[in-house]
Amino acid sequence: MNELMNTILHRRAIRRYEEAQIEEDVLQQILQAGLYAPSAGGRQGVIFAISQNKSVNERLGRIKRANSNPKMATETSYVSKEQPSIADDPNIKNAFYDAPTVVTLFAPKNFLFAVEDCAVAAENMMLVADCLGVGSCYIGAGWTAFADPFGQEILQEWGIDKNYYAVMQLLLGYPKKDDKHPIPKARREGRVLRF
Repeated sequence: MNELMNTILHRRAIRRYEEAQIEEDVLQQILQAGLYAPSAGGRQGVIFAISQNKSVNERLGRIKRANSNPKMATETSYVSKEQPSIADDPNIKNAFYDAPTVVTLFAPKNFLFAVEDCAVAAENMMLVADCLGVGSCYIGAGWTAFADPFGQEILQEWGIDKNYYAVMQLLLGYPKKDDKHPIPKARREGRVLRF
């Protein structure tokens, strides 16, 4: 099986990270994958805001958690048993799971394919991250992290154009050494239809 397919089959959402920051050359490769992602009309409208500031990431992650109302997991309906999400465990107070690097993907507010452009960029980045031994986790509804005065202050500090909004965050960091890699769920039957 080719290396790319192996990466696709191996990659999983990681929600527990080592404190160590990822190296700059590794980060640059991951970002390059995002910059070369397809974009509607070739517009390249996605802006990647990288924060490796632990206190900023923790505060924005707590704001996001406070502004998120996920449908809480049940015994039979959950996100992950191995690495619980904020929907699985109400005791998790940081929606960024203490990841050392948080990349917020911003896109134009009134562009029809803003979300799709961010999603394909994130997928490219997650695959390259996995190849490089870096864990990642896609976090949707990015704007909720900025839904208070501190968040608005950060947007100004980062110089984010008011015509852009935070679509999502991509968490990056080395997976906890003592954690097993999450086990893939069996693929559901009947999802491929041929006519």
